[in-house]
Amino acid sequence: MRLADARVECVTDIAAPPKRVWELVSDITTSTRYSPELQEVEWLDGAEGPAIGACFTGRNHNEMLGDWRTVSRITELSEPHAFAWAVVYGDTPGGDPLSIWTYTLEPLADGTATRLRHGMSLGPARGPLNAYVEKHPEKEEEIVGGRIGLLRTGIETTLAGIKAETETAPGH
Repeated sequence: MRLADARVECVTDIAAPPKRVWELVSDITTSTRYSPELQEVEWLDGAEGPAIGACFTGRNHNEMLGDWRTVSRITELSEPHAFAWAVVYGDTPGGDPLSIWTYTLEPLADGTATRLRHGMSLGPARGPLNAYVEKHPEKEEEIVGGRIGLLRTGIETTLAGIKAETETAPGH
């Protein structure tokens, strides 16, 4: 996989209505319970919950990449269908995104179940992965494929956690 094509999306079906699944995916703290990389999040600039343009910071850790901090800006919020945010590496929410993360929810059956998609795509801003590929252009596909593989594992783990939490909730 090349940088220009770097994206991943995973899907799970959940035995709970979209409204219940939405409660978890639109809560920025949910991913910290399941993601192998995202360790903690905090709303910025007085925000207390999701809204278009609201920003939050995230602290991340990966054994190979170390620790880093991001700022994210909510770009889509359509209850109970879609939630998306743009990630900027560093401390400011302005400029082009380093990546875009999305959740999309689709009602199944008679609305008692939900198909949940969670994905990300890189760019258009340049980040540490771009710099590493530029130093080793002959290994671009290996480098990008490895990073996307780690992200896929994290997304699958997060989806499994959301599914388990939602399906075991009282009255789901």
